[in-house]
Amino acid sequence: MSLKLYELVGTDPSRPFSPYCWRTRMALAHKGLSAQSLPWRFTEKSALAPHGSEKVPVLLHDRKAVVDSWTIANYLEDNFPDRPSLFGGEGGRAMARMINAFGDIAIVGGIFPLIIADIPKNLAEIDAAYFRQTREARFGKTLEDIMASRDAGVVAFRKSLEMMRQTLKKQPFIGGAAPNYADYIVFGGFQWARVVSPFKLLEADDPVYAWREKLLDGFDGMARTSPGFAV
Repeated sequence: MSLKLYELVGTDPSRPFSPYCWRTRMALAHKGLSAQSLPWRFTEKSALAPHGSEKVPVLLHDRKAVVDSWTIANYLEDNFPDRPSLFGGEGGRAMARMINAFGDIAIVGGIFPLIIADIPKNLAEIDAAYFRQTREARFGKTLEDIMASRDAGVVAFRKSLEMMRQTLKKQPFIGGAAPNYADYIVFGGFQWARVVSPFKLLEADDPVYAWREKLLDGFDGMARTSPGFAV
């Protein structure tokens, strides 16, 4: 069996930073599976074209390409049923689908304007130019203007985590007594921020901070030992 994972990196190929790739990294570790990392950069779209995608993650299982983090999670669950479950049953899978949307909208969408101008600092010149051009066209303003109000924006972001915070006051993980894919969905966004930006998203007394710390230490510290900022 051969597993390979295309992952977004910048100038440092050992520093993967996509929130969606981190969802997949954690899912693979949960399943006890290892995949060869294939570093990929924003302007290397031709490398993914044969696999029917323009963005990562892309998982190669032998000759089969699986695209999109949610699709990959379901693929791993269905094709490796003898390994630990990512969802804990169909009910858990259904609830994780809702968390997947929460992770996209509230977590990735909430963090993005707080760190957006820090991201190009991790990229080679050609990729930084591509990132700036495409994101400034999307938002209609410069990256620096988008991020200018982040000191106020992070307060609103922390408030948006209250539903998660209340859950974590009653159980150690979103998945319950142990983490599952719902946790990895949300964690991917926080790990993305930790890798690309020194900006502090969470206060140390926040239950969400404690939860993130436990996941950083999971799987023998896989996420914590990946290069990043101590925030």
